[in-house]
Amino acid sequence: MEKQMLKEPKAKKINTILTNHGHDRIDSYYWMSERDNPDVLNYLRQENDYRNNFMSDYKNLENKIFSEIKNRIKDDDSSVPYYDNGYFYYTRFEKEKQYPIYCRKKKLKSKEEVLIDVNIFSKGFEYYRVGSIDISPDNKIMAYSYDTLSRRLYTIKFINLETGKEIGKSITNTSGGVSWANDNKTVFYDKKNIKTLRNEKVFKFNLYNGQAQQVFFEEDETFNLNSYKTKSGKYIVISSSKTISDEYWILNANEPNKKFKLFQSRVDGLEFSISHANDKWLIRTNSDNSENFKIMTCREGKTEISDWTEYIEHRKSVYVEGVEVFKDFYVLVERENGERRFKVISIEDNSHYFIDFDEEVFAISPSVNADINNKKFRFNYSSLTTPNSVIDFDLLTKEKTVLKENEVLDENFKKENYESKLVMATARDGKKVPISLVYKKSLFQSGKNPLLLYGYGSYGSTINPRFSSVRLSLLDRGFVYAIAHIRGGQYLGRNWYEEGKMFNKKNTFRDFIDCGKFLAENNYADENNLYAMGGSAGGLLMGAVMNMEPGLFKGIVAGVPFVDVVTTMLDDDIPLTTFEYDEWGNPNNKDSYEYMLSYSPYDQVEEKDYPALFITTGYHDSQVQYFEPAKWIAKLREKRTNKEPLLMYCNMDAGHGGASGRYEAYKETAMEYAFLIAMTERK
Repeated sequence: MEKQMLKEPKAKKINTILTNHGHDRIDSYYWMSERDNPDVLNYLRQENDYRNNFMSDYKNLENKIFSEIKNRIKDDDSSVPYYDNGYFYYTRFEKEKQYPIYCRKKKLKSKEEVLIDVNIFSKGFEYYRVGSIDISPDNKIMAYSYDTLSRRLYTIKFINLETGKEIGKSITNTSGGVSWANDNKTVFYDKKNIKTLRNEKVFKFNLYNGQAQQVFFEEDETFNLNSYKTKSGKYIVISSSKTISDEYWILNANEPNKKFKLFQSRVDGLEFSISHANDKWLIRTNSDNSENFKIMTCREGKTEISDWTEYIEHRKSVYVEGVEVFKDFYVLVERENGERRFKVISIEDNSHYFIDFDEEVFAISPSVNADINNKKFRFNYSSLTTPNSVIDFDLLTKEKTVLKENEVLDENFKKENYESKLVMATARDGKKVPISLVYKKSLFQSGKNPLLLYGYGSYGSTINPRFSSVRLSLLDRGFVYAIAHIRGGQYLGRNWYEEGKMFNKKNTFRDFIDCGKFLAENNYADENNLYAMGGSAGGLLMGAVMNMEPGLFKGIVAGVPFVDVVTTMLDDDIPLTTFEYDEWGNPNNKDSYEYMLSYSPYDQVEEKDYPALFITTGYHDSQVQYFEPAKWIAKLREKRTNKEPLLMYCNMDAGHGGASGRYEAYKETAMEYAFLIAMTERK
């Protein structure tokens, strides 16, 4: 797979001096941020052409992997219907069609009512994604939102479900969802700043007179808004939040023309979220130094923190992730020693029990539980070897009913042929870092398998060990797949997150490196065939690891990577910057600037040997702008001292989430897998 004769793209250099805190940085590729500059577009196309040519010998493999992935998926699949306000809602796909069809029925045996056939609505667009579908309380009007650029700027339209005709006027530049007041004519929605993409305003809109009125404006650029309706249907809620602080405002949904009332004002360090049931509020909060969160309650008219009463006390070893409210029960989502669990609490007598599971390594999450009066709790269950199941759990009888287990359309797939494990790596500071891994038993040989290590490690996001039929294309070729539950996530509780953010961020990178070394040293992998993968903030992880330990991994896949950390976080016009200061730091402060600079992948590229790298990005990406990875690969080519492949694919029609069609996204996955397999054959 030597491609020495191919000419690599070479970006022109225009030195731009960036000065902060008396320190100069020279950025030779700063010009790439000029989105519509013909030189930029030409460079991105050159990168795509180079990748295509370099991987041409593996095009058949790429196509084969794509076919494998596609053929394992049931073509005419349908989701399990859920009940909400008199109707059963579900989504289905038709054979060979890319997009979902959203439907409802009055009864399960009633005639189907198609709400949106996205295959029709998407005609003429390279990208089309439905953001939200929200039905009026009287079930007669549908509000739906869509994005055609992958910038997460959604347009809202309204359809009369009795006539099928569009009514009212469209609303542009929104976050996507609407909250219906109970008068069936007033909706509340979030308006975005089209530059920063921050949700900064909440509007009230009267569908019939077309009048829109701003009801809330968040002046603080470090906060982001979100409005929603409580599950009880009684309140419209506005939340304004940043990483370490929350504020809530509430309005009775029967009185949309009144003013929102403050629930509890923002206090730095006070985090909380609210749910409403049985005429009272449940509050998940970290108040009183409750690092792993606890549950408190208050009456409807008394909502300030001084009126909150403890309901579930704080426990040092148990992280409270959330709560699902029903009329007669609460279901707490908790995590202890990395294991997620559901704790069911009877409202009548406060007795409780846990829902039992058999496997050692598994993933559970609440499904759609829209009906507050339901006596059944619906959740999703899977593991690294078990396809996802949708399960109804009877909260009274404790009986589980499996409503659906996803089919894997591969006659050779049997879950007992694969093995999953949870192992603990020791990080350099002595902390034990959990790793979930899976492999095919018949292909595993101690110390001889290629291994792909996946990581994220930011925003407190926990990567749960779920099943993936897509991943079988690697496992069935002898790969071991592992997930490093590194600091920066919350796998081991809130402190696990705190130890991997701000001035502790390097713990995330060190953990990942130490996990890779552990897996090789303990014969879960061939030490010469270690690979790594991460996307977005996980792409930052990949870039930092490449700089810190360039010889550990033979190849790396970085999806939509956030790699130009300092420059991006200094630009408050770029989406997601200001309200992420509490995650990364504010580089307008010298100490944060210096710390971020010390690990920023783009800034830390040096003259050294680097591993093979495959980058994916999207030209319309709203989260990580295309120019970050484009600049990064150009600088790597300039500085590296070896000739390992540096490849990039830029989807010119998509953004952060990739292509919108259900099959199109897998074409990029096939590219990534073909790259990894090609690297195993590279001497």
